[in-house]
Amino acid sequence: MASSGEDMSNDDDTHSAGMAGGAHLLGFSDEILLHILSHVPSTDLILNVRCTCRKLAALCLDKSLVHTVLLQKDYQANEDKVKQLVKEIGRDIQQLSLAGCYWLSGSTVEHVARCRSLVKVNLSGCHLTSLRLSKMLSALQHLRSLAIDVSPGFDASQLSGECKATLSRVRELKQTLFTPSYGVVPCCTSLEKLLLYFEILDRTREGAILSGQLMVGQSNVPHYQNLRVFYARLAPGYINQEVVRLYLAVLSDRTPENLHAFLISVPGSFAESGATKNLLDSMARNVALDALQLPKSWLNGSSLLQHMKFNNPFYFSFSRCTLSGGHLIQRVINGGKDLRSLASLNLSGCVHCLSPDSLLRKAEDDIDSSILETLVVSCCNLRHLNLSAAHHHSSEGLGRHLCQLLARLRHLRSLSLPVCSVADSAPRADRVPAQPVMHAVPRGFGKKVRIGVQSCPNPFSGQTVPQPSSVFWSLLKNLPFLEHLELIGSNFSSAMPRNEPAIRNSLPPCSRAQNVGDSEVAAIGQLAFLRHLTLAQLPSVLTGSGLVSIGLQCQQLQSLSLANLGMMGKVVYMPALSDMLKHCKRLKDLRLEQPYFSANAQFFQALSQCPSLQRLCLVSRSGTLQPDAVLAFMARCLHVVVCHMFTGESLATCKSLQQSLLRSFQAERPALNVVIFPLLHEGLTDVIRDVPMVHLDEITLFKSRVAEEPPNLWW
Repeated sequence: MASSGEDMSNDDDTHSAGMAGGAHLLGFSDEILLHILSHVPSTDLILNVRCTCRKLAALCLDKSLVHTVLLQKDYQANEDKVKQLVKEIGRDIQQLSLAGCYWLSGSTVEHVARCRSLVKVNLSGCHLTSLRLSKMLSALQHLRSLAIDVSPGFDASQLSGECKATLSRVRELKQTLFTPSYGVVPCCTSLEKLLLYFEILDRTREGAILSGQLMVGQSNVPHYQNLRVFYARLAPGYINQEVVRLYLAVLSDRTPENLHAFLISVPGSFAESGATKNLLDSMARNVALDALQLPKSWLNGSSLLQHMKFNNPFYFSFSRCTLSGGHLIQRVINGGKDLRSLASLNLSGCVHCLSPDSLLRKAEDDIDSSILETLVVSCCNLRHLNLSAAHHHSSEGLGRHLCQLLARLRHLRSLSLPVCSVADSAPRADRVPAQPVMHAVPRGFGKKVRIGVQSCPNPFSGQTVPQPSSVFWSLLKNLPFLEHLELIGSNFSSAMPRNEPAIRNSLPPCSRAQNVGDSEVAAIGQLAFLRHLTLAQLPSVLTGSGLVSIGLQCQQLQSLSLANLGMMGKVVYMPALSDMLKHCKRLKDLRLEQPYFSANAQFFQALSQCPSLQRLCLVSRSGTLQPDAVLAFMARCLHVVVCHMFTGESLATCKSLQQSLLRSFQAERPALNVVIFPLLHEGLTDVIRDVPMVHLDEITLFKSRVAEEPPNLWW
């Protein structure tokens, strides 16, 4: 291989030869070249591209390219590359993200201290002791934004005076807690934005029960006087609720007068206390918010919303609240008040939010379309809307269907809907009713023509197929720029809940979901800019032919999550999925949850045709896998670094395959994370706790992600 000096000396000859044969890359203007180079990972840019010629060497060091370095999900950034990168351009970096770089050692992360001009740094998911953190922050005097994890063993008393001086100037802090602690919050006396993620488990590995009392004796005087944004997200468990109350106690004494975003995301119930009531009363009197999310128990039956003041709100989340449509219109939208500033709205699990009264309505009753129409007219600039986990059934009436009303929201970029909500009001004449579930349980790739199952013609056989006239087709036609779509059955629950044993049984799908099948799935193919797609609990998917339409036309698709498609116990859509995967050249993440699924050689051969694939998660109750096929797949797909499989195989088979994968590929893939484990094994929760948070949160566990957090919550 020629040295970089030899490459650069031949720069003019190479450029002339290239230009003689036609347009050459270096013939573009510097502005265009800089835009192209901005899409190259920083490690490749500085360590490889920069060495090709003099012109690129100069451009690669342009301030626009080295000012911000993002290494999250750069799974090829090993220890040596990161050290060399910091050595080459560390003095010029002002924003650096190592978020989720769990494979880097603490000694490598410590090299961040050489980037003395840093203003923002994200170290979430990195391995750092208190002493290393202290040494690193002591050198970063310009730091204003920090994200870290607080793990067991953290000791704030080990932070040096120089470190605390740096922390006193930090204005934005994101802190993920894996142990009861205040972390570095008491040292941050200038905080304006505080994001807290509580991931504390109720028990240690040894079985000892944790308690928030462990925080007694720690510095407990957080400085909230300048706080503008307070956000807390809790994982399941009583310990997380106990610890967040200690953080909120200071807020209840004196509410920051500049507070404009207050958000607490809690699964399940979270009882109000005297301190939280005082806090909410103080907020209602003294501040005007533009972003709000509260635990459902704080809102249910409360007149709190009636007294809250809002100033050009951009985010509301009322997830799982018993908020009726009447209260939504009167207290939030204020009878049709102009809310053009609202960009994101989460009504997931609000089963009565589109009905005038929650007391007299059954969950399956039809919605009041006038409430939805008022919402659409008032919030006409919505970009993110979540209506999942509820039965939103439309009655017959011209132009009054939920899909027809939502079609007016032309700015939508992400949308989550229950499957039953997109069904036509009346059963369609051309809909073939779903077949009854048979006792026989075929696995894996079945025949394309099955007895007792309607065979759908291939929509791509060379003939022009007319577009169906369903309301769902019309909705997507009017939302051509949609990037994130979720269709989730209103009764769907994943077999893998958080911090609990696997779920063995599931609720049947809504009866109206029987009217949503392959034709509606094919409609998604209209979305040329679609990047993220989730389909869960669609019982009337017969052949999966609509998936092929998505693969062919949604060329920007990067993440795909499929769960419980078709009749339970029958995996009849796998040939179509195989055809689909051939066209998914940009697909990075695939999550597949399907009972009785057979992960065989045919499946992995099809999956191998996704050249960009990085993460795979398979969840299958009573499912099987072929170890040799998995090994061959991993050998072919060089970019895959996450392989999670939870099936019905024995513990011995799972352990053997996991060890083989790690032994074969760990050395060349530093970020490799492999978990192969029986889904119904009692030790599943202990295995899950070792999965890096970035993967656990983004692909291993199923959840609705639309409007989950305010847009641009963190840089």
